[in-house]
This record gives sequence, C-alpha cells and structure tokens, in this order.
Amino acid sequence: MKRPLMRAARALLLAGALLAGACCTARAATISIACSGVGQELEFCKGAAEIWARKTGNEVKIITPPNDASERLALYQQLLSAGSDRVDVLQIDVIWPGLLGSHLLDLRPYAKGAQQQHFPGFIANNTSHGRLVAMPWFANAGLLFYRSDLLQKYGQQVPETWDALTASARTIQDAERAAGNERMWGYVWQGRAYEGLSCNALEWVVSHDGGSIVEADGRISIDNPRAELALQTAAAWVGRITPAAVLNYAEEESRGVFQAGNAVFMRNWPYAWALAQAEGSAIRGKVGVAVLPKGGDEGRHAATLGGESLAVSKYSLHPAAAADLVLYMTSAAVQKDRALRGSFNPTISALYRDAEILHANPFMGELLGAFTSAVARPTSATGVRYNQVSHQFWNAAHDALSGRATPAQALARLETSLKRLSRRGTWR
Repeated sequence: MKRPLMRAARALLLAGALLAGACCTARAATISIACSGVGQELEFCKGAAEIWARKTGNEVKIITPPNDASERLALYQQLLSAGSDRVDVLQIDVIWPGLLGSHLLDLRPYAKGAQQQHFPGFIANNTSHGRLVAMPWFANAGLLFYRSDLLQKYGQQVPETWDALTASARTIQDAERAAGNERMWGYVWQGRAYEGLSCNALEWVVSHDGGSIVEADGRISIDNPRAELALQTAAAWVGRITPAAVLNYAEEESRGVFQAGNAVFMRNWPYAWALAQAEGSAIRGKVGVAVLPKGGDEGRHAATLGGESLAVSKYSLHPAAAADLVLYMTSAAVQKDRALRGSFNPTISALYRDAEILHANPFMGELLGAFTSAVARPTSATGVRYNQVSHQFWNAAHDALSGRATPAQALARLETSLKRLSRRGTWR
C-alpha cells in the first residue's frame, strides 16, 4: 500500500511543479516597445522599461522607429493596418490618437483612475470615441532658447516680438562675427519640410493672429493677410539671421548649431535645456529660456502643443502586461526622473510643485502657462485628414521660406487644396 501511495504523491508533486512552471511561463512575457531616438528619449525609455522588466519578471525588447515623425507614423500605420503583433507598446505623438485610435487598446480598465493625475486636456486629447487609447508621457511646447551671456554682453533684452528678435539677433550675430566667430547665426529653428515645420509655422501664424489653419468649426482660415505677414517675416530671416541650411534642419540639427555656440537664439522643445546644461556643453550656464515672441504689439505669444504618449496595440498578444508597462512608464516616479535628468515636462500637474524638479528646471515653474495653454494643431477639426492637412501646410510654408513661391501664392494654393480635401469645409 505504501508504494502506490508514494508513487501517487510523487506524481502529484511532479504535476504541481509542472503546473507551477506553466503558470510562471504564462505570466512571463516579452513586450516590445517602440522608443524614439530623439535626444535622450531612447536612453530614458530603455532604462525605465528594463526596470519594469526586473520588477515584473517579464522581458522587454526595444524597437527604434524613425526619428522623423512622419516616417514613424507611416510605419505605425503600416504595421497596425496589417494587424501585426510585432510591436506591443508604441510611443505616439500628441496628434496621432485620432489617426490610430481604432487600432489601439482602451487603457481605461487598466488605468483604474490613474489618468486623473494627468492634465485633463491631454487625457481628452488621448480619448477617441470614448476610449482612452494612450497615456500621456511628457508634454511639450515650443520655447525660445537664448544665450543669456551674449544678450548681457551687448545690452539686449529678451525679445517680446519677432521684430525685436530679428533686430537683436542681427546685432549680436554681426558683432560676434566681427570678433572672429564667422559661424555665428542669429536664430535657428526647424525648417525641414516635415511636421516640425508645421509646428514652427503655426506658431508664427497664431502669434500674428492669423488663425489656426482650420478653425474648430471646420472653416479654412489660412489665406489671410496676418498669416501672409507671418510667413514674410520668417522668410526674411533665411540667409540673413538664419542659415539657408535651416530648410533641412529638424530638432537635432538646430540644437547642434546652438549648443556648439554658433547661434544666439533657438526655437526648440524643452528637452534641449538639459543637453545645453550638461557637463561638456560649450554653452553650459549661458542659456536662458522664454516664451516665443509675439507677432507685434497686438499679437500674442503662441507655442505649439506637443508631447508624446504611450499606447498599446490592440493586436498585442500580451495586452495586460503591455498596459502595465505603459502605466509604469507614465507614472509620477518615472516622469519625475525624466524631468530631473532630461528636462522632460511632466503631464502630471502635481509634479510642477515638486521642489527638486523646479530646482533642476527653473523654467518649468515660470513657463507653466506655456505648457498648459499651448496652441493645439487642428487635429480635432480635421480628424483622420490631419496628416494630409499638415503635409500641405508644411509644404506651403517651405515653398514660401525657400523662395519657390511668395507667401501670398503659397497660402492661396494651400487654401484651395484644403477646400478640395475637406469637401468644402465639412471634413466628413
């Protein structure tokens, strides 16, 4: 009797071990996450994902999509349209939830209220047809970076208007060149024909009270004298206070010129602050940050709303684990670390009162209004056609900047093509 009992006991123990092993294997998952390689984003994304993997016993696979936003969107659309499970978690731009939402997992059941910590506007932006398709990761708004040492040296003030920036940039540029720095330029920004130019050009237009390209009611407003003046102002910079090569600049090219000490002013996103202040930077301790200038005394300060979120593909084979990774990556602790080490703006309002963050990034407290009331691109009005709208807008702006068309010609053609695209303003 004992032997059968012992054999049965062994069998039960073995079965239990096998079941336990199967259980653990089932819980462990390999989650692939697409992280942008712009600036320090890849480093911080990889680090946080690996910490989550160690905490949970899962594995992470880092995928680096194209840095160019348009190319990255095209890749995502190709993968998602094919129902591919190759990428579980996607880093998505603030303008993409409406474009990709039907392919993304509803994160609300997994968030369990965590979304209430984030800026309401960002959560609204990430909600598509009542589904929370992405969690905010970091906020962005266009900012003006300037060489505080050079402004002090030449008795210049932080410019309030674009005309003041033009004059100050020219004064300092010419004086520095006369002193021996022939590479010095007055102002660098993002002029390549891509989404970054749409952001810059929208700031110019809105700051001149030239509308928002397409208004909230669907009306196309871009062909107007104020928008024309905005493009004329920017086109006049090229070759004078801005290098002609700016027409091929994205974020990193403009930052490279500024951080090498060869520009007085730069328009960029907040991430550039930490890099400019890093050990070994040629301009460490010589940089200030301000809101972007107004389009004249009657204009307004305008900064394009930017930022990134994390989403889960609804084709993921491990949706619960992928959602858990997203919630960890967008948590207050991870966002604080990114703010301290990389100057990434949190999307959690409480972190803007954190003493450590404000000490490391003084401009976050001073310019909070620029982040919370920034100008949104017309994604809601144009829906799934936003990408086409932006493509046409940046091409029109690029034509005006490069001299292939006058601003008046470029805007007239743009309005005509947008009317055709929108079916005369209905956008349905």
